[in-house]
Amino acid sequence: MAKKRANGEGSIRKRKDGRWEGRYTVGYDPTTGKRRIKNVLGATQAEVKEKLRVALENIKTLDMTREDYTVASWLRTWYDLYAEPNVRPSTARSYRGNMEQHVIPNIGHIKLTKLTGRNLQRLYKDLQEHGRLREAQKETKPGLSNATVRGIHMMLHNALDRAVKERLILRNPTEDCIIPKLEKQEMKILRPEDMKDYLQAAEGRGVLPMFYLELVTGLRKGELVALLWDDLDTVNNTISVSKQLTHDKDGNLTVTRPKTETSIRQVSIPQGAVDLLIQEHEKHPDSPYLFPSPLTGQAYHPDSIVNLHKKILKDANLPHIRFHDLRHTFATMALQNGVDVKTVSTMLGHYDAGFTLRTYTHATRQKQDEAAQTMGSFMAQVM
Repeated sequence: MAKKRANGEGSIRKRKDGRWEGRYTVGYDPTTGKRRIKNVLGATQAEVKEKLRVALENIKTLDMTREDYTVASWLRTWYDLYAEPNVRPSTARSYRGNMEQHVIPNIGHIKLTKLTGRNLQRLYKDLQEHGRLREAQKETKPGLSNATVRGIHMMLHNALDRAVKERLILRNPTEDCIIPKLEKQEMKILRPEDMKDYLQAAEGRGVLPMFYLELVTGLRKGELVALLWDDLDTVNNTISVSKQLTHDKDGNLTVTRPKTETSIRQVSIPQGAVDLLIQEHEKHPDSPYLFPSPLTGQAYHPDSIVNLHKKILKDANLPHIRFHDLRHTFATMALQNGVDVKTVSTMLGHYDAGFTLRTYTHATRQKQDEAAQTMGSFMAQVM
């Protein structure tokens, strides 16, 4: 199947009728934002290649003018040329969804040169008040969260910044907007007094090694399910984190590198975790996966372990927390038990210790209180 191309590019394929076809993009419809695609045909690949070369040369002087672009056509152009090739598949999927579901249906018809900050401010207000699309969610929470609206704002900011650079607009209208403030949410963790019940419930479902490892490492769910037996070093008691299972831009599961270079790391684990992982591997010695799914024999789907986590909480009669909160649990417990911030940051795969410090202020505050008491005792002795 021919790959989608941007303006000035083309693709060649052999059709079912035996002929060769070259397809190329000549622009976008200013009203609908849809691609304008033309093709050339020939008996041989070489013939079509030459025809395509000539066609592409001819359209170089026929690019759209700045007045032709609507918000819809520019966003789709920006997405194809600048966003999709340069961001992670999950980010690209988020951009595409926000564009097609929230932005284009509301302001896609506006000429790019006529777009104002007021148009955008009205869009944000509308999304905050009744932006949800699922009927089941509209009754309880009709509006999108502030975080989601901020994400849409940042996407638009990037797209319109590119329009400024290409001199399609004089200035970026997102700079005139007041964006929603992030709602500060209380971080939830699995309480130390609940860990025994949680792990016993995990053992009851036959997944103790997986969830024990999560609590002593704080791995992201995609990193956890992508682990192979070869990633375990039983001599040095480490886990090698070098990949994750995630969705590509089309929604299919794929193995990729972690989200940042600092996410590629060696994580030390306690001997108890190593012993559990060895026992787990003995159950399926021929599988390359550390935690193969009992249903497929392949890696767990990331959503499957989220569902398992919910069942474990229910079995243990514990209040709901997200699977991601197990990552917060690891970080909080490590910091409160004297592990330094830099080490915790490295184990989590954060890009710097400052981010870890800001995220887990509640945990480091306890250590500061202890330090204050220590210094108070010292000063009392001095005086």
